[in-house]
This record gives sequence, structure tokens and C-alpha cells, in this order.
Amino acid sequence: MSLFEIAILAMGVAWAGGINLYATSAILGILGASGQLDLPDGMMFVEHPAVIVIAVVFYVIEFIVDKIPAVDSVWDGLHTFIRIPAGALMAAGIMGDVSTEAQALAFVGGGGLATISHSMKAGTRAILNSSPEPFTNIAASLGEDVLVIAGLAMALLSPAAFAVFLALFLILAIWIVPKIFRCIRKVFRFIFRKDDVEKGQDQSVGQSSQSTKK
Repeated sequence: MSLFEIAILAMGVAWAGGINLYATSAILGILGASGQLDLPDGMMFVEHPAVIVIAVVFYVIEFIVDKIPAVDSVWDGLHTFIRIPAGALMAAGIMGDVSTEAQALAFVGGGGLATISHSMKAGTRAILNSSPEPFTNIAASLGEDVLVIAGLAMALLSPAAFAVFLALFLILAIWIVPKIFRCIRKVFRFIFRKDDVEKGQDQSVGQSSQSTKK
């Protein structure tokens, strides 16, 4: 692969890892182990059968958990500390055979991309959880899986097309991420305000009952 193709793959892996780390790891591991993808030395560990099995098992767990309202947000919250550093490390691993400088840049850029893609996923899910029905969560989860698989395929088969997609994704992220977090703040304000009103009503009922007894 050319330097451009390697760099695009590194960014694609980091981006995908921020959305679904286990699907990304499993796909890279299976492609590498089957000889369809020549991974650099820094990523050879994903080809190990044990790593592939663990990635597949956790993907299945995430596939189920990711479709349960509220539980998916807890899962995303925990994975803030997993997806982002893993995305940075995988990007650096892809660039490991190029140079130390390229590896360092990939680590920083990959961590940033993983942060952005993870934030968009987690933020969107938090907004969807304000609705009690589960169907939007299921649709969003399936859409994310398809997006990760299609994105990785594009990064491998058509790096130039993925570079354009990634540029559009970043433009969308700059526009939509602040809106997502504003919506999340509104949802939390509504929840806390609702709790305060209910507590006030309970206190009023309690005071009325005491007055009646007197």
C-alpha cells in the first residue's frame, strides 16, 4: 500500500473504532488472519485467534446491549475510556512501519477521530433515549454497524472515496456535535425539573394529609 492508503486506513480504523471497536477489531483480525489484508507489525496482534474470538464475543454482547434504551448509554459511557485510546493505538499501529513521526501523528489524529465519532454516537443515543420506545435505538444500532462495515470496506478498497467521506463526516461533526450536547442539556434540565415538580407535589400532599389529621 502507498503512504496515502496506509494513512487513510489508519484514520478509517480510528473512526470506526470510535463507533464500534469490537466490530472493527474482529474485521481487521479476520482479514489479516485469512491473508486478505497485510497488516503491519504493530497490528499483528489482532490476527491472533484469541483476540478474534474475544472481539467477536464482545461484538455480540454490544449488538444486544446497544439496542436497549438507557443501557446503551451506560455502555457508551463506560466505553469512552476504551474506544478513544484504542482508536488512537490502532491508528498508530497501522502507521508503525512508516516512521516514528508518522506513528505519533497517527496516534494524535486517530485519538481525535475516535473521540469525534464516539461523541456523535453516544450523544445521539442519549437524545434517542428520551423517547420510551426502543425502535429508534434498534434502527440506530443497526445503522451504525452497517456504517462501520461500509466505512472500513471503503477505506480498504477506495481510499480516495473514504477520504472524501471522512472530510464530509468531520464537517457534519463540527455542525452537529454542539447541537447534540445542547439537546442533551435540555433533556437533563427537563428531567430534573420534572423531578423537582414531583417532589413538590409529594410534599404538598404530605402537608395536606397532616393538616387533615389535625
